[in-house]
Amino acid sequence: MVEAETIIKPHVAVLPSPGMGHIIPLFELAKRLVVHHGIRVSFLVINADEDSAAKDYFLRSTALPSGLDVVDLPPVNVSAIIRDDMLLLTRLCVMVEESLKSLKSLLIELGKPEAVVIDLFCTLAFEVCSELSIPVYSFFTPSTAFSTFSLYLPTLDREVEGEFIDLPEPIPIPGCSPVRPEDLLDQVRDRNNDQYRWYLAHMSRLPLAAGIMLNTWEELEPVSLKAIREHPFFLQIPTPPVYPVGPLIKQDEPLSSSDVECLAWLDNQPSDSVLFIALGSGGTLTTKQLIEMARGLEISQQRFIWVLRRPDDADASSTFFNVGSDVNDPISYLPEGFLEKTQEVGVVVKSWATQVAMLRHPSTGGFLSHCGWNSVLESITHGVPIIAWPLYAEQKMNAAMLTEEIGVAMKPVKGPGETVVRREEISRVVMLLMESEEGKLIRCRVKELQNSARRALDKDGSSYNSLSCLLEKWRDEIKS
Repeated sequence: MVEAETIIKPHVAVLPSPGMGHIIPLFELAKRLVVHHGIRVSFLVINADEDSAAKDYFLRSTALPSGLDVVDLPPVNVSAIIRDDMLLLTRLCVMVEESLKSLKSLLIELGKPEAVVIDLFCTLAFEVCSELSIPVYSFFTPSTAFSTFSLYLPTLDREVEGEFIDLPEPIPIPGCSPVRPEDLLDQVRDRNNDQYRWYLAHMSRLPLAAGIMLNTWEELEPVSLKAIREHPFFLQIPTPPVYPVGPLIKQDEPLSSSDVECLAWLDNQPSDSVLFIALGSGGTLTTKQLIEMARGLEISQQRFIWVLRRPDDADASSTFFNVGSDVNDPISYLPEGFLEKTQEVGVVVKSWATQVAMLRHPSTGGFLSHCGWNSVLESITHGVPIIAWPLYAEQKMNAAMLTEEIGVAMKPVKGPGETVVRREEISRVVMLLMESEEGKLIRCRVKELQNSARRALDKDGSSYNSLSCLLEKWRDEIKS
């Protein structure tokens, strides 16, 4: 008798940058590779000085599927090279660069995986994996529209003099909608800053990837996907093959006691009646803006759950690295009387909440969001329309796309010369989303995309098949 052929599972390492916005989608990719496609995955975690209760809670508190191992890179002390004046991306890249000095020895210890999947800021892995003859795939954590801008950035850098932010017209992106200078991501607003040089260096290496995975699906971003696949500019770079594999979002996770209380409160509210307010893993408001937000919610008289952090007047991303670990007492910074006046219609949660559980609840009817891509995907996947409140990184570009192209969001505006969005405008937009006919139209559009997202991930859906195509390449490499 001929013995049955032994099925060898490809072994893949997945390497995210620090920060929950990077860890979550790559961890969900890792789980999907293991559970749905029979791949063995080592999930590599960078640890550099910063404590993050949310990260530890997310990675350590759930039972991992067989075949998925969380592997810590040796911790590094970066206190001697991190300066207080370093901006977010510079700090992140320094942490990653120091941590990846051990990557080569770790990959050898793991038995040299068939492939390594990295996110945007781990491109030092190209050099390391080249020495080991391991193909590297990039997982692009933001939108496809943003990936086209990023691939175009080296050309912009060569052809444009001066600051992009000072350009008189929107920046044309081949095959895509132009980007208004005022919507540009923070990292390219000052070309003399270290974080611009870091960002440009990482994006310049994208063509080295064996392929680029995109956390999107065909129906969500058809124009950008067509451009990246077919436009002569992207073909001549050349752009690696792209694989839309999303939406990969956080699924179930353990609930905290405050989560349980919020969900119990939601159970007693009417369908689609509650506005959920959360500004991502790193987002904070200024003191003045937080007061206006509170008063605007109070005036609107709409139901809400507000995930609240201590205001920070210097840095809108101040909790990026230590989310869930900040010291927080809302009574000390909320306007006097707010909690008493809103106790019948609102709930305030300190620091962190299980966002997916809140968005999935049928009583949640709107999401005031910073428009980080993970939060955008979570909101659309659960059929919840958005009030766009971008803070940092590429969030202004996302907000513009969500409101003007995809049609799932509305955005409050600042008055002429204002540094904050005033309470009257906040109240107006909240009521518009939650009560008006315009809000109903946006909700219908979100529900359409919610259904298409589900179809994309189902077996034989577009994203499922796209990931399957990539896995066949990995299996073929094992055989050869």
